Amino acid sequence: MKEYHVQIIDNNQKNETQILDPFFWEKAHCLTDFGSPWNNEPVLKIEFRALWDQENFYFNFRVFDTDVYIDQKDDSVDSICNSDRVELFFRSNDELNPYYCLEIDPSTRLLDFHALPNKIFDYEWKWPENHIKLESSADEVSFTVAGVISIASLEKLDLMHDNVIETGVYRAKFSKGKNGNYEPTWITWVDPNTPEPNFHIASSFGKFVLVE
Repeated sequence: MKEYHVQIIDNNQKNETQILDPFFWEKAHCLTDFGSPWNNEPVLKIEFRALWDQENFYFNFRVFDTDVYIDQKDDSVDSICNSDRVELFFRSNDELNPYYCLEIDPSTRLLDFHALPNKIFDYEWKWPENHIKLESSADEVSFTVAGVISIASLEKLDLMHDNVIETGVYRAKFSKGKNGNYEPTWITWVDPNTPEPNFHIASSFGKFVLVE
């Protein structure tokens, strides 16, 4: 399995107002190993970073894309699913029984749901209240989505085992086709080796190793 090492930071650096500040991420390894195995076109650069301390797990996606599509008709599941977004999936075991999905658009609308194998989704489920916080920003070349997830919630959901979190890291990029409709390109850190796009499969996950 692919691995990404999550560096630890001192507790005095955990001020959540800093998670959009580049200085906050100086210790983090920069993950750029993303691609779309089902599309021959090159993907726009994505930088992913993560850090942790004894209380929180921090993550940051910087996506070098300014042609961003957000379906703004409402805040429904369908609306978020039809929008550009970044995604983190966490699994408690390699049978995906269960796993948990966080799909976040550039305006920080969150689609969080509980999942079981064969794409059995519970959209009524929500991440434990007050245990996740999201922020976003944009500049002339990119947009950033950053978040804070409590270690307590990851432990409660049985997602941390010996300082390892088995995680999928993804992006959905929507582009306008010749027919005028927006269609997705599916981008992933780990190639699941499937003939069609599928993130909801054990082979699309890697390991986040939390370094002491």
